[in-house]
Amino acid sequence: MQITNQKMNAVVVVSPSGSIDATTAPELGAHIDDLVSHDDVKLVADFASVDYTSSAGLRVLLGAAKQTRAQGGDLRLSSVAPDVMKVLSLSGFTSILKIFDDTDSAVASFA
Repeated sequence: MQITNQKMNAVVVVSPSGSIDATTAPELGAHIDDLVSHDDVKLVADFASVDYTSSAGLRVLLGAAKQTRAQGGDLRLSSVAPDVMKVLSLSGFTSILKIFDDTDSAVASFA
């Protein structure tokens, strides 16, 4: 898995690529933990290049949302592929996380 960051205003856009599963979820979790520990608590996860997420990936997203919200921020998702959106919908995550069609809209939602 590759993970890149881009700062847009006061928001960090985290862009993982590939599958988020039991093998790769800890890497994403550690990456987000590092950002939050440096007071980057307004995060957008750009899922344009994520083709699959397992329950391990969902746990990372839930943990990141809790961490960021506890510090006055949030985790929002953007550009979610239909197959990944199906997993998010079936697991009830569409009512937990704010999901946007594109990254610019997700970043703008923090204003």
